Amino acid sequence: MNVDNVAVVLVEPQGALNIGSICRAMMNFGFSDLRLVNPQVDHLQEEARRMAVKAGPLLESAHVFQELADALSDCHLALGTTRRFGKYREDFLHPDEAAEYYLPMTEKGKIALVFGREDKGLLTSELDLCQRFITIPTSDSLPSMNLAQATSLCLYEASRALGRAQGKSAGRKKLATSDVLEGFYTHLRRTLLDIEFLDPQNPEHILRAFRRIFGRAGLNEREVRILHGLCSRIDWVEGDRRKKGSA
Repeated sequence: MNVDNVAVVLVEPQGALNIGSICRAMMNFGFSDLRLVNPQVDHLQEEARRMAVKAGPLLESAHVFQELADALSDCHLALGTTRRFGKYREDFLHPDEAAEYYLPMTEKGKIALVFGREDKGLLTSELDLCQRFITIPTSDSLPSMNLAQATSLCLYEASRALGRAQGKSAGRKKLATSDVLEGFYTHLRRTLLDIEFLDPQNPEHILRAFRRIFGRAGLNEREVRILHGLCSRIDWVEGDRRKKGSA
């Protein structure tokens, strides 16, 4: 297992203190890849540095992106943290379960832990880019956690799982990157619209179900190519049908 292949992704973080605290927690537990998506504050300001303490170099080496898709482009699996439940978000993992699930995959590729805004978390469109979801079991009287605390808890559970599994072989397949998956979903969307399987007024309704199905499967690049081939064959058959219908 290789924690260097775990990226901590913060989407539009609003507090410098939180960013600094997260850097410190990352260094506490051995993580080093921090990615900030459109941060709402200067992550290098004095407040962040003060909270980072000796993790200042990690703060300075953070990568900044404008869009979440760009931050995930080299990742083979993204796990989004959320308290938002619904029919498109099933099979939630608790932090300890999530760590057991994704850590073996770090031998084969990059994994992203995605955390949302302090005030409203991750948007639906951002959760769509994640293959699995993590939720922290908290009291209904105050379900949402502070961003830095939630991140620290997830990293702590990863550290515990790593300790338990130290020396064990991963034995997992190399998953397709987010870029490769999004290319497939674009093709699938176009194909299913063309054969009128999707409602053109709300195509995402069914597409999100497909995202969840394939997210649980954990596709590798060969499997994605096979699915692309299936869509291409459907495209050809539909095109041929239309030609014959207009003849």
